Parts: sequence; C-alpha cells; structure tokens
Amino acid sequence: MSRQSIFNHGRWFAVSTGTRLYVAAGLLLVATTGFAQAPRVYRDRVDAHWFPGDAGFWYRVDLADGQREFLLVDTEAGTRRPAFDHEKVAVAMSEASGTNVSSMRLPIDALQFNDNRSSVLLTGKSGTWTLNLTDHSLQKQNSPGSNVDDVRLFLPHRPSRDRGGDVSMEITNRLSTDLQLIWIDRSGSRKSYGTVAAGKKHNQHTFVGHVWLVQTDDEPLACFEAVDGTNEITLSDATLKTVRRNERSPTSGKRESGRRRIPDQSSPDGRWMPVVINHNLHLKSIDDPDSAPRPVSTDATADFTFRRDASRSRLLEMQYERSDFPEHVPDVRWSPDSNFLLAMQTRRVPERRVQYLVSSPKEQLHPVMESYPYAKPGDAIPNPTPRLFALDEAEIREIPISKTLFPNPFSLRFLKFSDDGLRFWLLYNERGHQVLRVLEVTVTDGAVRAIVDEHSDTFVHYSTAGKLELEWLPDNQLLWASERSGWNHLHRYDLRTGQVLNAVTSGDWNVRRIEHIDRDAGVIWFYAVGIAADQDPYHEHFCKVHFDGSGLQVLTEGDGTHEITWSPDRTFFLDQYSRVDLAPITELRRSNDGSLVTQLEIGDASDVAKAMGRLPERFVASGRDGQTDIWGIIHFPRHFQPDQKYPVVENIYAGPHDYHVPKAFRSSYRHQQQLTDRGLIVVQIDGMGTAWRSKAFHDVCYRNLKDAGFPDRIAWIKAAAEKFPAMDPDRVGIYGGSAGGQNAMAALLWHGTFYKAAVADCGCHDNRMDKLWWNEQWMGWPVDDHYAASSNTVNAHRLQGHLMLVVGEADRNVDPASTTQTVKALIDAGKDFDFLLMPGTGHGACEGPYASKRRADFLFRHLK
Repeated sequence: MSRQSIFNHGRWFAVSTGTRLYVAAGLLLVATTGFAQAPRVYRDRVDAHWFPGDAGFWYRVDLADGQREFLLVDTEAGTRRPAFDHEKVAVAMSEASGTNVSSMRLPIDALQFNDNRSSVLLTGKSGTWTLNLTDHSLQKQNSPGSNVDDVRLFLPHRPSRDRGGDVSMEITNRLSTDLQLIWIDRSGSRKSYGTVAAGKKHNQHTFVGHVWLVQTDDEPLACFEAVDGTNEITLSDATLKTVRRNERSPTSGKRESGRRRIPDQSSPDGRWMPVVINHNLHLKSIDDPDSAPRPVSTDATADFTFRRDASRSRLLEMQYERSDFPEHVPDVRWSPDSNFLLAMQTRRVPERRVQYLVSSPKEQLHPVMESYPYAKPGDAIPNPTPRLFALDEAEIREIPISKTLFPNPFSLRFLKFSDDGLRFWLLYNERGHQVLRVLEVTVTDGAVRAIVDEHSDTFVHYSTAGKLELEWLPDNQLLWASERSGWNHLHRYDLRTGQVLNAVTSGDWNVRRIEHIDRDAGVIWFYAVGIAADQDPYHEHFCKVHFDGSGLQVLTEGDGTHEITWSPDRTFFLDQYSRVDLAPITELRRSNDGSLVTQLEIGDASDVAKAMGRLPERFVASGRDGQTDIWGIIHFPRHFQPDQKYPVVENIYAGPHDYHVPKAFRSSYRHQQQLTDRGLIVVQIDGMGTAWRSKAFHDVCYRNLKDAGFPDRIAWIKAAAEKFPAMDPDRVGIYGGSAGGQNAMAALLWHGTFYKAAVADCGCHDNRMDKLWWNEQWMGWPVDDHYAASSNTVNAHRLQGHLMLVVGEADRNVDPASTTQTVKALIDAGKDFDFLLMPGTGHGACEGPYASKRRADFLFRHLK
C-alpha cells in the first residue's frame, strides 16, 4: 500500500486515500474501490480445428506467462499428443532467427496440416514456416504471417452462459457501416448496447461466456463469445466471409433472417405485390405496373390498419428505438399456389411513454427530459386480427375466420402454410398467459381448430428459451414442449388428427432446450436438467431420444453442468463441464452413444483459488416443506477463519423466469468478492418460485411475487449456519438489483425479524409500474388486488431494519419512478432509510464503482 499512512486506533484503522481498511472479527480487511481483473483459468478451452471426415483435429492451449502448446487428437486411435516436437521446432527457429526461442513460447498462432499430415504450416504474427513432420526440418516462407483472431465468430446466436469473471472486449469495426452491438442474455433475448461506428474501435465490459451479436439494421452479421483472457474482435469483409459460409440454423439448416429486414412480399407466382393505401390492403400488378391497384379491403382506418405494426416491438419487446415500417408495407403471407392471401390487420393503441429527467447531460448545462415507449400491466396493447382473402381471376373475396379460439390475444403469430396451401397455422398466446394454442385454419371455409391447446390455472411459461419449443417434423407431425405432467417435456402431435402420438420424454426432470433435430434419422438432441439423480438438479446434461420416445440416452457423465460442441459431421462432440468448485474439464465423446474417446483438458484454476482464498462452497438443505431440496452456494472471505463469527449477506434475484445461482465455474464474482473482502459471508440461493424444477415448485410465485422463496431461503441459511458455525444467523443482510431489488426490500417488509439490512438497486417495487409482458405472466391479468398485496410501495409502512434504495435516473428497463414512489411512501410512513440517486446512470446502478462501494459500505456498517 504505497503512499498510504495507516494509523492504529485500537481495533480500527484508517487509510489516507485509495483503499479502505476494515476490521471484522479481529481481521484486517482491505477493500478497494474498484475491481481487479479476474485471474486466469488455464486449460479451460479447446478450440478444435477439425480435419475432413472427423478424423481428428488440432488445438492450441494458452498457458501462463505467454506459454502455449499445440495438441493433435486422433479420433480413430483415441489419442491426444503434441502436434509436433515443440523442442525441435524451438531449436530450428532459434538457429534460423539467431535468437533464443523457447519451446513453450513458439511464435506460432495457427497450424495448417497437409492432406496426409506429413507436414504442417506454422503461422504466426511474425512469419510462416513449413515443418516437415518426418525429420522436423523447418523452412521459412515468404508470405507474411496472419493475424489470427482469438475469438471465433459464428451465427446464429445462442444464449449467454456464466463461465467466469468480468473481462473486456476490444471490437474493431473495419466495415463501412455502423454496427449495432447486442448482448444475448441467458434466456436468448437481445439487449442493445449501442453502436460501433464504422472504422472505429469500441471497448465493452462483459463476462466470460457472454455472447454478443453485431448487426446492421437489416441483418445479423456475427456473434462472438467472451473468453477468459484477450478478447480482440475484428469485423471486416474477410472475417465475415467465414461466418456467412458456415451460418446454419441448428434445426432447419436455413440462414437466420434479420429482424428488421422487409421480405419480398410478392405472390409466389410473381403476379401481385400487396401494398397499403390509406390503411387498406391493395394488390398491385407486377406485370402491368401502370394499372390501378386492386382493392382487397375497404373498411380499414388509421386505428385499425393493414400497415405492418412495429409498436409491439417498442411497447412489449423493449426495442424502444424501433422505427415504423413504411406506410405502404403490409404484414401478409401467401399460400404456396398464390390463391390465398393472409393479412394481419392491427388495432393500434396509444403508446404509453415513461418520462425521466437527465439532470446532468454531457451536451449542455440544463437538464433534459427524455422518454421511451413502455407498456405496463393492464395497458391496452396492439391487437392483431388475421383476415384471409381468396384470389380469383374475376374477384377478390374474403373468407371469414372464426375467432372463437383466439378471442383475446396477447400475441397471434403466423407459423406457416401447408405445402398444398389448404391450411395454415397460428400460435395464439392469450392475454394472461394461461392459454397457449397452436391453431390450424382451413383456407376454403376459414374453420379453425386447436392442434395444441395448452392450459394452466396459473401460467403457461412461454417466455424463456426451452419452455416454448415448437418444431415441425416429417409426416405432418409437430414437436411441442409442455409442463402438463408437472415437468417440462416434449410431445409429438399428429397434425391431421390433432392427437398426441406420444410423449417423447417423461420423468421427474426437465427438457432444458433442444440442441439439434435429425429429421431423417428421427432423433432429437437436447439438454436436460435434473436427469442425473445424484447431482445438482440444475446441472445441464446432453441427451438424445428418438421421436417415438425410445432410446433415451444421457450422453454426458461428469458431475457438473455441461455444454457440447459438435464435430463438423456430428460424429463426435466436445463435452465441457464444470461447477463453481470445479474448473472446466473437456472430453471428446462419440455422439452415437456418448462413450468417451479421450480426455482433452483439465482446467487449471490454481490462480483463481489463490486469489479467492477458497472457491465457493455448494450447499443443499430442505426448504419450507421440510422435503424439497434447495440449492445454493456460499462465498467465504479470502482469509476465512472457521473459529470466527461472520455476518451473512444474501445476493438475491428471484425472477421466476429462470434459476439464478451460478452452476458453471467462474474465475471471479465481482460484487460478491467485494463483500467477502470486507469480512462478510455471501450466499446465493434458488428458492421456490423460480424455474426449472417442478411446475409446483415454480407456481409458488403466481400472483405472489412478494414470496420470492423467502421461507426456503431462511431455512437454507439456518441449516448452513449449523454446518458452518462461522455463519452468524443473527446478522443477515440482503441485496439485489431489478427484480432482485424488489426482493431485497421485500425481505425487510415481510421478514424483517430475520434480515437486518438490505440494499435494493433499481427495483420494480410495484409490479404495476414495470413492463407488461414480464409482470402479467407471473402476477396475472386483469390487474387486481394481488398486485397491491405484493407491492413494496403499498406496504412500505411494514419496513423493519436498515434499507438503502438506489436508482439510476436514466433507467430504461424499470421505470425509475418505481423507486422514487417508494421513497415517498417511506417518507409518508415516517421510516428511516438511505436513498442514492445516480445521475445519468441507467439500469443496474450498483454495478458501477461508486454505487457498488456505497452498497458494500452500507451492508458492512449495519452488519459488522
């Protein structure tokens, strides 16, 4: 601690600047105001470069201090060995260059083997050599070395995974157009992070395993996943060529379309182009462009229009800046024979806008009022109505569609026409999310029947990847995910009869997500949770099953959460698994039966363990019913002493859309480590009301978000304190952001005798103030008294303990007024509390250095 003077005042210390010192339980604890770069994990990545026919591959291992190895895997022999003699190459390079080259620091980035692997091209930033693998002779090439990018680009996007600590990315845009930078969250949803200007570089903070997408207005271009270490991404015409060549959808083999692209809407026979004129639908002749457009409808208005709607994207999907489609563009679908035209007519509604004040704008002295479109629970929403028209040579006539089976849509989405053009299918999600139907419409008479009719007395969980699975299978069949058995499983339907042919999967476990469908072989490859009975029920394992439900196989074994990467021909896959207390292990397995070919790498996390003091501890205890296992993890202080007593702080996020306790290995935990460095034990728990256990486990949240699994969490903390006596169950605090901010304050309202202090960051403290789609799914529709019953604002008078509220004044995720209204309610109730308003800051205010430090200070002060 250079340039710092420390003064001893008995048990307490003061530091002049830069670093704060605390004493807790007799320990001297240093807490920096910033966050250090996470320590590296080594041997945790296998970036396989496959040979034709899946005969093998090579990969590079980056180690500490710039060291690296090149490995060669033979899939037939099941061997893993050095790709060449590193020592001999180092000697040859040393002789050729006149400098000392280390065998572990070869100036090589990539390899390119010839067809029979008798020689290999060694390429690095400083040059290229040809290595004869028979005699290890080395020849320098005249071609310049290539700048190999450590980060591989891919499409389509996949959900982010928590694989490690925070890292930075440098993104260079060498294209001639600006690019949108979008984070793909853990459920597969997109969140915009601004633009990367043409010809410019952009630095972005992220976490290991998080996936980012870059796209233009019209088209997604590439994705990349943040890795542990250097993340330098260059986007150019050359780098994107590979992405475009390899881009395939995992289930359909088709290229993913851009969200903003306007498709060619002309009829398949090339005769007609649909256009909107004065909100009515018309057909314009392509053969005779000078002829007058033929009217298809005459009853449309500005409020009930055939113009393609973009307001739903702004109001419900948080694409606030989404521009309207051109006035002439309709939302239509043609039957394959061009005889029928399906058009969506949308009843438009006024767009609610959230207003907020930017008090300290960079561009000027005076404040600026900003706003964004944002629908809240109970609001009217744009309502799509399908209208079907038959096209004859002499006339255009409407075929009325019965609306009995879709009376009140939250959404109504066109799926596809049948190949013969006589039927089409719609996906109907009813307002309130208790009914979800796949509807079939017959074009000759407009008759509608339900192929799939999903009902729930609570909610149908449609909004998280894996809970809504709809795949078309050969022979007029449909694959559908349902929780009707109490668990999320796949079912196969006959489209002709609307009957369930069979349950493809079953049991007291969940299908987590489909990875690939081989429609020719009739095999589904998927991830499952809870299928390994002797493991954490949130661990994801890779499985396969036949369409008829036979041949279910769990293809991965290790005790951890798994993610696989296919070989090009899908004959093999790389299986990487880890836990919070186990660094990644990578294995090569056969895809036909999951048998092990060879172990590739065992992650080296010694630097991480040294930096943390000890890795997080997994712990399981019974919940409120005394029977259901509740899983969580414990973060101990760096210099933990088991004979001391430590306060406990829970990091909570109880959003019902997912589970939230980390399962994969991470190299840092940022704010958890910030708190443990102050001598606090931090816990993370998934209680009842969160997803991916049984439906009954999940349903606890219905119309009851104030529950947040607290009875389970309290039971878990008490049980953990019995096993680890250093945990003091009489000094328990809590903190969280967004839905976790709502949870943190709720802890002091309904469980204030157990939780003594809370920091609530950017909370949705009243679910009527937050986004419509998320809150109506869990709290129900119409809006009723259950909303007020779960409201922190309405129940502010119940506050016990020490509360700190934090909000960013420019929050565009949760209306910042949700926090300030709670502030007023606390003042009206005469309650003491702390309030921190962060000027110019958006959602997640406590993730910045200042508010994060204030959060840690507050919890330490009231629990020390």
